[in-house]
Amino acid sequence: MSGHNRWTKIKHKKEAQGAAKGKLFTKLIKEITVSTRMGGGDPDGNARLRSAISAAREANMPADNITRAIKKGTGELEGINYEEATYEGYGPSGVALIVQCLTDNRNRTAGEVRHLFTKGGGNMAESGAVGWMFERRGTIEVKPGPTEDQVMEVALEAGALDVVAQDEGFEVRTEPNDLHKVVQALEARKLTLGELKIAYLPKETLRLEKLEDAQKVLKMVDLLEDNEDVQSVFANFEVDDKIIDQIAGS
Repeated sequence: MSGHNRWTKIKHKKEAQGAAKGKLFTKLIKEITVSTRMGGGDPDGNARLRSAISAAREANMPADNITRAIKKGTGELEGINYEEATYEGYGPSGVALIVQCLTDNRNRTAGEVRHLFTKGGGNMAESGAVGWMFERRGTIEVKPGPTEDQVMEVALEAGALDVVAQDEGFEVRTEPNDLHKVVQALEARKLTLGELKIAYLPKETLRLEKLEDAQKVLKMVDLLEDNEDVQSVFANFEVDDKIIDQIAGS
């Protein structure tokens, strides 16, 4: 079973190769700028920035774009001051959603996200309405190569909570405050890391067994993720891989 994480990865691979590349670049530039502003412009000392740069390179973003985004974050170049904003709500079939944004105008973004919830057949809710259904965790993508036991040994010794096998590689989960400590331990053992972030993981998941229900929910996820202010969407549904592949291929 898979949820929206697998769907989002499929979509991002298509975006990196197609006409939506410009929108993906905008999101990545925001993340690079904000991570630089928060942790400094040296990737060696800023794990979040390293992750953002890695994602940008995987999307084939030109090096000049990455450099400019870092300089905007350090203040060497004039740039927009983005801030983080989080919204909650419900989608079709009662699926709970948490939407993380980077915005320079909270009022505009809140209005756009509210409209997208409505357009997708759901409704935006007050802060905390669905947050209790999720746990806030640090997540670290470990690229394929090591065995699960090797990743587990390093991660748990460094204070991680769990290691979960993925379609490709593993996901290490931590308490939010332990994220960077665990990242340092994994990197010290020469493990290759991918995306790292603070995520909202569902305590329980809602299984969507009908194609039509899955299509409606994934369409809403697409609507939200297509907005340039939206960086991440977290949800509590799961869908059979065959259904996701069927929708992706249609």
